[in-house]
Amino acid sequence: MSVTTPQGFLAAGVAAGLKSTGKPDLALIVNTGPARAAAAVFTSNRALANPILWSREVIRDGRVDAIVLNSGGANCFTGSQGFQTTHATAEAVAAAVGASATDILVCSTGLIGEQLDRDKLTAGVTAAAAALSETGGEDAAAAIMTTDTVPKTSEFLAPEWSIGGIAKGAGMLAPGLATMLVVITTDAVLDSAALDAALREATRVSFDRLDSDGCMSTNDQVTLLASGASGITPDLADFTGALTGVCRDLAEQLQGDAEGASHDIAIAVSGAATEEDAVEVGRSVARNNLFKAAIYGNDPNWGRVLAAIGTTSAPFDPYNVDVVFNGVRVCHEGAPDASRDLVDLTPRAVNIEIHLNNGSASATILTNDLTHDYVHENSAYAS
Repeated sequence: MSVTTPQGFLAAGVAAGLKSTGKPDLALIVNTGPARAAAAVFTSNRALANPILWSREVIRDGRVDAIVLNSGGANCFTGSQGFQTTHATAEAVAAAVGASATDILVCSTGLIGEQLDRDKLTAGVTAAAAALSETGGEDAAAAIMTTDTVPKTSEFLAPEWSIGGIAKGAGMLAPGLATMLVVITTDAVLDSAALDAALREATRVSFDRLDSDGCMSTNDQVTLLASGASGITPDLADFTGALTGVCRDLAEQLQGDAEGASHDIAIAVSGAATEEDAVEVGRSVARNNLFKAAIYGNDPNWGRVLAAIGTTSAPFDPYNVDVVFNGVRVCHEGAPDASRDLVDLTPRAVNIEIHLNNGSASATILTNDLTHDYVHENSAYAS
């Protein structure tokens, strides 16, 4: 049941008419308490959508009663009219659930630069409020999809408390504190400060490590809501570990549904001087179009890996680097090793290991290959 797995939450997903397809396009998730603690992380893109501008102010006091999310339009670069639409949406939710608009988060996703139909949005809020239920999590997950082909949900069940989550995202997957739209709920008793600490640690090693196409969205937001309905306060380290597991699961689902992708690539960097160096090296490969095109062609071109990591500031000796493609070490100490013919890249899952041999730190970056389908889908997106 995803976000409605934890006690104290209701959800719904409805068709408000924002999508020309008539498919569900508005989700509403309400925290019924007794607590209403919350935390959120946002894109670090300086070009921010109106819902991000609104939600950054709402989250400041750590209280959130509900979150409303729409697909079918990003409400970004839509000027004062667009911001007023975000405000009106929050007001409509507040009226429907008996809360203050300043305690309502708003998220939007879709095409940038187009005004949302305010009347359809507010009518959709009314319809979603009427459809709220304890089993509405799956409907909410479906309503936030854009180019996604499947909804993304995850849950964690402890003996006395739980976590549930939904996510959307298939393109513009690159980090900036958060990626895509994600809502996570828990019935644990935790205040907003604890939630914020746990969420930032979880996103740091999950969504922030997903770099499908190097393009950072203007609308990215990950939200964590706590109802306290279980009456249980878990150890914060235990909660953070469970939350990280849910975030990683959702991140991997996002990777698996990336636009046009035919390979899911995990780039594991080890032997780095620092974790930051490992991340920089992994991301340099993940964003290298020559490497990504080679993987699409099932070509274990390890030279492109070395060329990519050579552009970083991470300390290492290029002639003491090992590279492994799907279990076959094709490069040893910066020179050819096993034959490329031994590497099978036909499976969707591709594992790249880069051993820098310059320390003990490590990190893994998730990415995808660069395909004809990706180019086609994004060249035709506005239509």
